[in-house]
Order: sequence, then C-alpha cells, then structure tokens
Amino acid sequence: MSNEESQPAKSRNPENFTFLDKESLSRYTTDTGKILPRKYTGLTPMQQRKISKLIKKSRHMQLAL
Repeated sequence: MSNEESQPAKSRNPENFTFLDKESLSRYTTDTGKILPRKYTGLTPMQQRKISKLIKKSRHMQLAL
C-alpha cells in the first residue's frame, strides 16, 4: 500500500481540522505562537472559535505550534 493511500486527504476547510494537523493550524498562529485574530485570518466567528480551541488543545497535548 502506498503512502498516499494510508493517509487521508488534508482538508482546506478549517471546520474539518483536528488538533493533530500541525501544518494547517500553524497558518493561524504567529511565529511566537500567538493566535491570529479574525481580522487577519478571514474566518467566520464560529470557525475562529473552533480554530482557537484546537490550537489550545494542541498546545496542551504538547504538540507545539
């Protein structure tokens, strides 16, 4: 089985991210690790809340963003 078949496709929709998607969540943080505001991310309020919770969960699980 090839590597492409074993891993699910990455979604570009922020509502489908998990706290394990380090690369995807890093788009919504600064170099110092702060969460970017909606003004810069362009997310809806509901998406921004979900992204913030996922980033905080990832930090708590020490997956470091």
